Amino acid sequence: MTFEEAKRAVEISFKPQLPDTEVTVLLEAYNRVLGIDVVAPQDMPGSNTATVQGYALNAKDTATASEDNPVALKVCGTIAVGETSQVSLLGGEAIEVSVGAVLPQGADTVIAAQDGEREDDTLQVYGEVFSGENMHQAGSDIQKGAVVLRRGQVLGSAEIGVLAALGFMEVTVLRMPMVAVFSVGAEIGELGKPLPAGKVFDAAAYSVYTAIMECGAKPVCLGVVAEDKLAITQMLKTATAVADMVVVCSSVDITEIADTVDKPGIVVNGVAIKPGRQTAVSFIGEKPVFILPSNPSAALLVFQLFARSLVQRLGGRPVVGLKTVMAYAGSKMFSAKGSRSYGLVELKFDENCRLIADPLQTTGAVSALVNAEGFVEIPENEQHIEADQEVAVRLFRGSAGKS
Repeated sequence: MTFEEAKRAVEISFKPQLPDTEVTVLLEAYNRVLGIDVVAPQDMPGSNTATVQGYALNAKDTATASEDNPVALKVCGTIAVGETSQVSLLGGEAIEVSVGAVLPQGADTVIAAQDGEREDDTLQVYGEVFSGENMHQAGSDIQKGAVVLRRGQVLGSAEIGVLAALGFMEVTVLRMPMVAVFSVGAEIGELGKPLPAGKVFDAAAYSVYTAIMECGAKPVCLGVVAEDKLAITQMLKTATAVADMVVVCSSVDITEIADTVDKPGIVVNGVAIKPGRQTAVSFIGEKPVFILPSNPSAALLVFQLFARSLVQRLGGRPVVGLKTVMAYAGSKMFSAKGSRSYGLVELKFDENCRLIADPLQTTGAVSALVNAEGFVEIPENEQHIEADQEVAVRLFRGSAGKS
């Protein structure tokens, strides 16, 4: 089955439902998906405010002001930022204001301090000042009743700041999807337990676990299962009962077992990609089960290729792919005949400040996780990528390049 055929087979059976909503405190809402439209409960700013240090006044009082015939206004007080005043300006009056101060009743403009001349309680104005100058009008930023944030938006630092500015301590968000993760393999040992000779710790599941978190879902680690049909069947039933999706990192073929738990069963059994030829996908009811390699870097790569977008859609998120950068191949990269190949690369800048993608030379499963910064795709119809050829590198992490 080709890569595109496998993606289509998964898409036919995948029927995500919009998640339920829940309320969370604002300080825990980062990277959550907004569950409702947010409507401004009040104007922002809530009052007319000064944008300069100076004097609030009524523009009509300066209509006749000129250099030769200045207008004298009586300064009747001071308003600092954060304060309010009960004073209502009368004709011929002004009040001193700080930047950000709320303007008093009767004031419709602000003159900067340097544009007037004050002596004791008298302000001389030497030119006409127009209504609305040097001030923010109430509601000029956000009007009461306006939709400020839309349902489905992902809440980042800017959105959290907006919600705080509007006075929200809590926010309605979409429920995070649950994704169960477990491993199958006689050679896989669980963290926290002594590691017998010939076994390796469960790096693949932990890498995938974290990738699930990066997609905005809540992973559930179910540990390591023995190579036993009954045990694997029971774990698949448990996983689909507690989660919306299941990811299995397995060093043995469990497709026959996954196919018999419930209908429709296996929809993908092997994909013409390298690494990850043994990748399989089953549906237990409407819940997808991804069966990935046990090699950590291969499991992480295949998860990004096949499962990432589904996890995002389960959570009502916009589908966001891995960040891609353009680089130049550091050496020739070869494909596997008849398969779409993915080559792990490490990135560095050369003496000409070009970003170079060097094929990863290590054969170690763990060191590949450390050194691989991304991967390059070689299509089925291409035999190789030439050295110095420009290539698109999809990044495992958010930044690229070593000095």
